[in-house]
Amino acid sequence: MARTAGSTSSETGHRLRQAAVALFARHGYAAVSMRQIAAATGVQVGALYNHTADKQSLLFDLLSDHMDALLAALEAEALPDDPLAALEAFTRFHLRYHAARPDAVFIAYMELRNLTPDNFARVEAQRRAYEAQLEDILRRGSKAEVMRFDDAKLACLAIIALLTGVTTWFRADGRLRQSEVEDIYWSMTRRLVSA
Repeated sequence: MARTAGSTSSETGHRLRQAAVALFARHGYAAVSMRQIAAATGVQVGALYNHTADKQSLLFDLLSDHMDALLAALEAEALPDDPLAALEAFTRFHLRYHAARPDAVFIAYMELRNLTPDNFARVEAQRRAYEAQLEDILRRGSKAEVMRFDDAKLACLAIIALLTGVTTWFRADGRLRQSEVEDIYWSMTRRLVSA
């Protein structure tokens, strides 16, 4: 099948990424073929290679771009200087950002294992840069004696795991509104660091 009539290369690239995210989230990276991605995108398999070198490059681009966007959004959030207020702002930001992108988040965590070692190292460096933002908040909170925990790195990882887990069950039309989930998770996060 040829490109959808009236579509542009950038539209095809966008559809390719959307299709890959949906298919990888539903079936797993290893189980999805470029042929399936092409069918979901509405182009011939050969046309995909105008947008990506191969399936590994596509996965890397999806994960790396996800992390770039996350880091940029956090920077735009302009967290407060006060560590407790910064931790609350980080908590609410992380929940909002991730709840809006459950498939992309699932892939970003579950498909890391399918990256080549070099690609893994590059995405892992982006993840560490994000975690470092939270670790800094925690260290400042400890220094100001408004937070208490045994290990900043482990506290950071525990908080991120807690917050990211929301994407597995939260639905906008569910029992709790987003703001209620944020309030509850902020309360749990605060207790995790004895704040």
